[in-house]
Amino acid sequence: MVQLRHASQLTSEEYVKQRAWESASLEQCPVHPEGGCGFARHTAYARVEPPGMLIARWYCEEGHITFSLLPDCLASRLSATLVAVEKVALAVEQRTTSIEVVAARLRPDIEVQGAVRWVRRRVVAVAIALKVLKGLRPDVFGGVAPTLGGVCAALDVAEALPAVRASAGAQLRQMPPYVGLGARHRGGDRGQRGRQQGAGADPP
Repeated sequence: MVQLRHASQLTSEEYVKQRAWESASLEQCPVHPEGGCGFARHTAYARVEPPGMLIARWYCEEGHITFSLLPDCLASRLSATLVAVEKVALAVEQRTTSIEVVAARLRPDIEVQGAVRWVRRRVVAVAIALKVLKGLRPDVFGGVAPTLGGVCAALDVAEALPAVRASAGAQLRQMPPYVGLGARHRGGDRGQRGRQQGAGADPP
């Protein structure tokens, strides 16, 4: 399945309430813009988080490819919102104590070691995305510190990651999840990444 951006300023709650996936539109096949490939709307699929969220998708019969439109409020390849991911990364960025203490506070429902891994997956993904964006869009982010605080200040926004996705433009497919729509980053904790994706709601 190929994920495409659904540009939207709706929060995840608003997206669900308005059933915005029903009005999401993909007018032509991204692979066969000339048509004739049997391109048609396909059944929407559900995300685990937030409850009630569906993602619009289309199917190219000739290419045997499914395309989905992911709204800006959602993280890619992870059953979470971008704002939720940002809150975790920001808690670490602004921490005055150890990452273990931060992780235990954010995930009191699991053991500390597991909570640290959960936090680090998100922190690493955000750090990679901000560094990649700095290289892809030096015209906007060349002089900006690759931090959430730096991006918020530069763009004058309260939440950085949805704005980062919007700012990436045509470069979005070169950025890795959870912000971008490109391939997964292969460094770091591969085994944990594999288990995290396996628990997600996105179809293969």
